[in-house]
Amino acid sequence: MRVISGMRPTGRLHLGHYFGVVKNWISLQEEHETIFFIADWHALTTAYKKTSELQQNIKEVMLDWIALGIDPKKSLLFIQSRVKQHAELFLLFSMITPKSWLEWNPTYKDTKYNLLRIQDLELQFKGGTRDLVREFLAKLPYKVEDFEALEELILDDLSDTFIRAVFEGYMESDVLKELNVSKRDFYDTDTYGFLGYPVLQAVDILIYKASAVPVGEDQLPHIELTREIARRFNHLYGETFPEPQAILTETPKLVGIDGRKMSKSYNNAIYFADTKEEVQQKVMRFFTDPQKLRKGDPGRPEICPVFMYHKLFTYEEKVYEIERDCRSGKLGCVECKRIMFEGLERFLEPIRERRESLRKDIDQLIDIFEEGSKKARQIASKTLEEVREKMNLL
Repeated sequence: MRVISGMRPTGRLHLGHYFGVVKNWISLQEEHETIFFIADWHALTTAYKKTSELQQNIKEVMLDWIALGIDPKKSLLFIQSRVKQHAELFLLFSMITPKSWLEWNPTYKDTKYNLLRIQDLELQFKGGTRDLVREFLAKLPYKVEDFEALEELILDDLSDTFIRAVFEGYMESDVLKELNVSKRDFYDTDTYGFLGYPVLQAVDILIYKASAVPVGEDQLPHIELTREIARRFNHLYGETFPEPQAILTETPKLVGIDGRKMSKSYNNAIYFADTKEEVQQKVMRFFTDPQKLRKGDPGRPEICPVFMYHKLFTYEEKVYEIERDCRSGKLGCVECKRIMFEGLERFLEPIRERRESLRKDIDQLIDIFEEGSKKARQIASKTLEEVREKMNLL
């Protein structure tokens, strides 16, 4: 089975990347034909103004992937922009993809509104107008086949109009001051590339005729859109693309040092490039049970981020002892963090050493991805030839 997945180059990888994505990739490459790519074009959908660090970020991803165990002898590794055939198929797919498919993609608006920090505003508006919409629908002179679906459609359209009205100045300006975003922020995210990036994702998968894609549950709409595009192309021009299946990955929700999801944007991540001293400093800043203020206070390990790390990195026979002593108050948070750091460092040290060794010969690493891009171009070119022939473009 051919499996494909990619990752945007946003900088150095952290523990969340490993447990959320890379660990599963390493397992898949042992059993399947795997293709992994650095999605630098996708990085431009939200960061097109910030390209000065793009090439360095690509190198950081290369270093982390190989150091963590992605094996170029077992997996095809390449850089998306080195395979121009993606761009041509993106153009052709955009011709046959209805705009509504993209606008209805739930992650499109969620991502956009999250970037602008206006999701709460949308929810407030929906809550305030839901009764009015229901009253309106009840008075329609037409039979409504699916009341709830039509209600949500109208609320979505109204909320979009309302948000646009806020940024265009038709509503009180204090709203924007409270949000601390501007009209420029709104339209800077409202690009064709951002709307159409799911089509490019479909290209990334279908141009290699992959059978499966490892994803989290939040990415399922993208896989379904890919399947829809494949079905539409096959219907219009003849059987060409397989309909890829999603490989759902269950991963531990690794939190950062502040208890929130580990993220570069939250400045709460532990990176594989961090030094031992940096990791230790971060571990000692970890949030713990807010009710356990001092040694002697009984703790609740089930809600403590540090205990989550113990279950991943501390020797199994020691975890039970830590849980018991935390609940009884015998174990203080400082000592608990020290033990956690020791286990975490046992995991990180060999990765850090491999990473530094690879960095000394970064040109060889670049060559691996260039060679992989060459092989990817050969596969993609073959698919494009078939597509052009079926669309009468030869």
